[in-house]
Amino acid sequence: MRVLVVEDERSISGFIRQGLSEAGFVVTVEGDGQRGLQRALVAEFDVIILDIMLPQMNGLEVLRRVRSSGVATPVLLLTARDELDDKVAGLDAGADDYLTKPFAFSELLARTRALLRRPPLQSADVLRLGELELDRRRRSVRLGSLAIRLSAREFALLEYLLRHPGQVLTRTQIGEGVWGLDFENDSNVVDVYIGYLRRKLSIGGAGPAIKTVRGVGYVLDGGAE
Repeated sequence: MRVLVVEDERSISGFIRQGLSEAGFVVTVEGDGQRGLQRALVAEFDVIILDIMLPQMNGLEVLRRVRSSGVATPVLLLTARDELDDKVAGLDAGADDYLTKPFAFSELLARTRALLRRPPLQSADVLRLGELELDRRRRSVRLGSLAIRLSAREFALLEYLLRHPGQVLTRTQIGEGVWGLDFENDSNVVDVYIGYLRRKLSIGGAGPAIKTVRGVGYVLDGGAE
């Protein structure tokens, strides 16, 4: 998972970078609003952590321009202000959540993971990869002309994989993204459901393959195995 942190206080950005990196995230840090905006518009991230009080361009303006450009990446706002009007302004500008400084890293991590489990703003109702098509509204899956019947959990797992095609995902990332914060890391439930999903997708023949990356996790590949 890739996270963009836009924060001008080096002690705070360093603290966030170290903690998220240790939790398995790939972290990019920018120290002012202008550079943060440019980075958000040209690179793909799973979450943006954005401070409001920034040099060059404040965080609310960055957020407005990000949203007006069609970027739907979940945004967690950081602010030293604890006034209701500032929080409302941030949410109205397109933020998904906010966190008031000072904060415990455990809370920031929990909120970041919660955003990853949320469908992005303006998310597509239909996700496709090759011949595979998942329709979120109809709760249906097709592989070419063949309808694939999935349980609710298999559907959620496939949706999560389709949102990260070609990306190697750890079992913990998949577990937290599909099962939530209460996912038990030592459980084999991810492997079990990957097996279920593989068997159902293999019925259609040349569909996307869920490949195992030894010692890491899984990746949804557009070609057949």
